[in-house]
Amino acid sequence: MTNISDDLVKVHFRMNTDEDGWPPASVESLWAVDLGDGTVRLDNTPWFVRGVANDDIVRVEIDDEGVCWAGETVRSSENCTIRLIVLKDGGSAAARQSILEIFHKLGTTGEGIERYRMVALHVPPEADLPRIRKLLERGAAEGWWHWEEGCVTAAWRSTATG
Repeated sequence: MTNISDDLVKVHFRMNTDEDGWPPASVESLWAVDLGDGTVRLDNTPWFVRGVANDDIVRVEIDDEGVCWAGETVRSSENCTIRLIVLKDGGSAAARQSILEIFHKLGTTGEGIERYRMVALHVPPEADLPRIRKLLERGAAEGWWHWEEGCVTAAWRSTATG
């Protein structure tokens, strides 16, 4: 979880919803550290934004109302964002917590959100990527969760089996 301090700013990302209304918002805001040069370093894992991960450096613009809007990614952190919709036990708080604990043992951090029965995982490059992928695939096959790649790296892609 992010520690909120005076150094952090909210960065807003515009998103397009699909024909099913997903994601459930047109804007997501993430905490970031203002680097003072028109860029920020993201300081939390996105729930819905695709293509960015914790610690990525993103160019920003401030609009006339003082809102900070995300632009292009200037430098990728080599971290991945993986999201799960938890099906096991109806996506209960206990199910989400147990998932976070299991993946934490493989080198991830993350958090859950009750409203969407989701878990968002921050997967750093030093995490056990092959074991994380195998666990994700097994859990999906067992009906424990659905998962998606919010932002992945070449190292993550190389763990795909087929």
